[in-house]
Amino acid sequence: MGSRLVLGCGTIGQRIVESVPDHGGGELLVLSEDDDVVETLRDDGVPARLEDPADPGVLAALAEPAVVLVAGDRTDRNRRTVEAARARFPGVQIVAYAGGNFEGEDRTVIEERADRVIDRTRAMADRIVSETTSGPATTALALRNHLGAIEGPLAVVTHDNPDPDAIASAVALCDLASVVGLGADACYFGEISHQENRAMVNLLELDLRRLEPGEDLAEYGSVALVDHSRPGVNDQLSPDRRVDVVIDHHPARGPVPGDFVDLREHAGATSTVLTEYLDQFGLALSRRTATALLYGIRIDTNDFTREASAIDFEAAATLLAAADEDVLRKVESPTVDADTVDTVGRAIGNRTQRESVVVSSAGRIGDRDALPQAADRLLTMEGVTTTLVFGFIDDMAFLSARSRAGEIDLGETLREAFGQIGSAGGHADMAGAQLEIGSLGGVEDRDQVDSILSVVEEVITDRFFEAIRTRPGTPVGAYSRTSEWLFVPGDGRPGDDEREEGRE
Repeated sequence: MGSRLVLGCGTIGQRIVESVPDHGGGELLVLSEDDDVVETLRDDGVPARLEDPADPGVLAALAEPAVVLVAGDRTDRNRRTVEAARARFPGVQIVAYAGGNFEGEDRTVIEERADRVIDRTRAMADRIVSETTSGPATTALALRNHLGAIEGPLAVVTHDNPDPDAIASAVALCDLASVVGLGADACYFGEISHQENRAMVNLLELDLRRLEPGEDLAEYGSVALVDHSRPGVNDQLSPDRRVDVVIDHHPARGPVPGDFVDLREHAGATSTVLTEYLDQFGLALSRRTATALLYGIRIDTNDFTREASAIDFEAAATLLAAADEDVLRKVESPTVDADTVDTVGRAIGNRTQRESVVVSSAGRIGDRDALPQAADRLLTMEGVTTTLVFGFIDDMAFLSARSRAGEIDLGETLREAFGQIGSAGGHADMAGAQLEIGSLGGVEDRDQVDSILSVVEEVITDRFFEAIRTRPGTPVGAYSRTSEWLFVPGDGRPGDDEREEGRE
């Protein structure tokens, strides 16, 4: 924890200083013109000096602290202190108490120069301490300092085939970079093919850059990852790519490189984390970014019914005032193309049900994003609690699973069933996998291809049912010799199965 400098120490200031030892960490220094205050603080073991906190000469002799608290009782004195502190410490977070006459020019100057203004008394004292010694304010300050120090421009890379949460998070991080004068681009590999995601990007006119396969980002000085945490896993970056910033809400499942890393597994969406940063930076929310972030939170938490926590609701409340509800309604009601309707129809018609579990093959598909929609649709059937829908594009099988059965962890289930032959994983109630069908290589005869796919369908269906029946954490039986030749062995790493594009 960095040092804290308290300038002026009136009623609020003394309450803050008295509370600081309970919160721990970092050095503390108080400057005050009041002899009695200084003496009392010294008697309590608090480092205090009898100095004018608004004197530029006094401040010039001090080392740069992590946080400055301006905490005198008089608004006019606090204004002068804030002006002197900002001139001496231009990059340091300043939290200022408004004082007893917070109006006119004094108010204007304090609000312009301080990062945060507190205009309430005792009820706010604990919050001032908390926000300047730990938690969101400290993390936001660390990110701000880091963005200000790295080389630009910054490539903010989402996972492949980004969903609304990843898209919104990338756009928001670009906004944050602009605060410190760092140029940034929101980038992605793959496609934005889900109709709702395309509607979101188009209606909000989001500025995204699609990267070509193999692109090395040589033109960028720094790289950030949002909504995923490991280069080369669910993106097309080199696994040894140096990463400067990582912000995510998923379990990492491996070492996370990055000079600044913020993983919030208790958050329902990465958009929630970025909303907190925007708030702490004091950045005015644009209609575009607020709407995108709110949609990202709603999709990743399934309208606050899946893995949502208090901070997701708080973020949504912050965003509501600036978000465009008309655009949200249009995004949520896009035109559905005929291929998607056909895929959902085939999945419904081809389903196999065992007790409350349904597995279905949609056959050959043109758009993998129709699979999660089909899995969601099957989950609405009476008596069904878990669904798996899969389909084929060229020599790849794509799987999408959904569940509302509390005793099932779909991410672990799919890893156990298919991790040996592809990439698989995800959340407890939403997961996916992709498998390469190596036995199709060089096969051109349509009947022969259909025969192979029929065997693959049987293997996928049986493996999933077996994994569902198996006690969680227990490996599913080995692949038989008659089926193991079907697939190219997997690397065991979670891929874009973890973050399917669509309504995740």
